[in-house]
Amino acid sequence: MLAPDIALPAVREMRERFGDRIYGRYGFADAFHPASGWVNPDVIGIDLGITLLSAENLRSGRVWTWFMKNPEVTAALDRAGVRPARVID
Repeated sequence: MLAPDIALPAVREMRERFGDRIYGRYGFADAFHPASGWVNPDVIGIDLGITLLSAENLRSGRVWTWFMKNPEVTAALDRAGVRPARVID
């Protein structure tokens, strides 16, 4: 959600390199080790919620917009010293 320009090429490369060994009915395996070939056989459904939110945010940007409208979120970010990035042309 925060860095699709980095994450999407990495995901595409993992799928291309490891194919069906790490990508199945429910998407990517929860964990895998590329050097040894080990793939976690467990399916953890909790990962799917954030995946759907991330996909919608990439499509429309609305998830982040709605999230940032929450006053508790903006207050917490302000207290943590997190500031919006300055756009440089």
